[in-house]
Amino acid sequence: MEKFVNCFFELLDDTDKSLVMPDTVFKELEEWTSILALSLIAMVDEVYDVTLDTDDIRNANTLEELYCAIQQKI
Repeated sequence: MEKFVNCFFELLDDTDKSLVMPDTVFKELEEWTSILALSLIAMVDEVYDVTLDTDDIRNANTLEELYCAIQQKI
């Protein structure tokens, strides 16, 4: 989980690291855009060799929920 949170944080430009935790509602971050969603999909594919789809992102509210969706596909 820590690795995932750190990888997600690396996608961000202006968000303080203290705001990026497992219980962070990532879609409420000021930086959250469709471009960031695409970057997230690419990062997950590269790091975890898993393909996230839009439903996975849409159904997750927190980073922890998103991480659980990734784990279910491994």
